Amino acid sequence: MTTDVLELDKSGLIQDRLRRRTIWFSLAAGFLLTVIWSYQFVDTVIGGTIADTLLGQDAASATLTGPVMGVIFAFVSGLAGTFTACNIAGMSAVAPMIAQGDKVTAQSTFKAMVRPLGWLTVGMCSVAAVYGALGVAFADSIPQLSTDVTAAGMPIRLLQSTVVFGVVGLAFLYLGLAALNVVPDVLARFRAKHPRTDVVVMGVLIGAFLIGRPFPLFHKMFEYAASTGNPLLGSATFVLQAVGNIVFMTLLFILLFSFRQGKFASWLGAREGRLQRFTGGALLLAGSFTFLYWVLRVPSIFGYGWWPMAPWS
Repeated sequence: MTTDVLELDKSGLIQDRLRRRTIWFSLAAGFLLTVIWSYQFVDTVIGGTIADTLLGQDAASATLTGPVMGVIFAFVSGLAGTFTACNIAGMSAVAPMIAQGDKVTAQSTFKAMVRPLGWLTVGMCSVAAVYGALGVAFADSIPQLSTDVTAAGMPIRLLQSTVVFGVVGLAFLYLGLAALNVVPDVLARFRAKHPRTDVVVMGVLIGAFLIGRPFPLFHKMFEYAASTGNPLLGSATFVLQAVGNIVFMTLLFILLFSFRQGKFASWLGAREGRLQRFTGGALLLAGSFTFLYWVLRVPSIFGYGWWPMAPWS
């Protein structure tokens, strides 16, 4: 063999080893997160404190007296729900957005950041607007608004959460493996024609979080929108809820992307496979947590199977 062929084989072995490490570390991290996650702390202490502070009153007992209060509550409750188990996976969108970012110069930093954010928002708000309208129009038949429970005491709305987040989690897992070239990249053909496909798809998945979300403040907002019988208000409140959900993610993206005028993004692209591992690892962690938490841990609370949990969770 020539020296070039030997070097190529060596590089391939190194990349394969790094890829396997990324997969196992990300999956293990997602599993561990489901074990230590405390929804009481995240929903009540973090989410509740944010909402109460911004509204200037107890959000859980606040009365939504009209459309203006409804849309304000939608955005605030969306912001408060950022770090809940039904939304935290959205933070992984930072990775594909950085991968989609344009080459940064001192003059183009703002444009390079806005484009992926804009396309992510398009995908997210499209789903939120449609589901908000349908949610109001068919409120009586949506399990998410049901007060019924199963024989074991599991709320029907959590069954919807299990199904929705199970599908979303699998989608994140597949996209993560595709980013690492482990499974076929089903988006490749679309990406060739539409370079922003990845961030639009991420936006669609983040928007789909609303379809399964059981977060109490979101449920309160949904009930109010449904009570008005106005699909347009439903769309508006759901879009604002979704926008509130990505505020912190947007700030993190801007911080990482603009750090020393793109040095972080440049570092990701400095070595072969680093950007792919960063993207794939983030998606795998988000996917494994989302799937395991909602499909296995949540049902186990009501006696459907078993899942390990830390004492505080």
